[in-house]
Amino acid sequence: MTGRTAILGLCEVEVYETENVALRGTAIQSSTYTTFVAQNAIDGKRYGPGEAAYCSVIGSQSGPWWRLDLQFKCKIDTVIITDRSDGCNDQTNGAEIRIGNSLENNGNNNPRCALTSGILAGQTISYSCNGMEGRYVNVVMTGSTSFLSLCEVEIYGKCNF
Repeated sequence: MTGRTAILGLCEVEVYETENVALRGTAIQSSTYTTFVAQNAIDGKRYGPGEAAYCSVIGSQSGPWWRLDLQFKCKIDTVIITDRSDGCNDQTNGAEIRIGNSLENNGNNNPRCALTSGILAGQTISYSCNGMEGRYVNVVMTGSTSFLSLCEVEIYGKCNF
């Protein structure tokens, strides 16, 4: 209550700690385009113009996928994806975010949290997963032959570490 004289009464204040649990995990992908490895997408850095070399890129193939193993089951509230800033955002749009505990079909059969769309070059978009439970988070382009690029993937929720 800045700038005025008043009484401030608070009955209770709660602060919840949350962290990017992706930083504790390990990532793999269906293939690697040159030096754009899966771990680049979980290094804790959102990249800007000219920094695409620090992104994860999967070469053109049918149904490219990227998977994060959180090591433990988690209740995932939010998945945040940062796109490349060099105009290759067609390599992120249309991907499905899937969360679950199964590795069937490389984890791509787990329940879907969201479908990415409308991501502009260099943009960061947040997707609500409403506490979906799972150890694995997949990003997969289903039913198409394409590249898949991810500059940063952040996962927020509660895990049983």
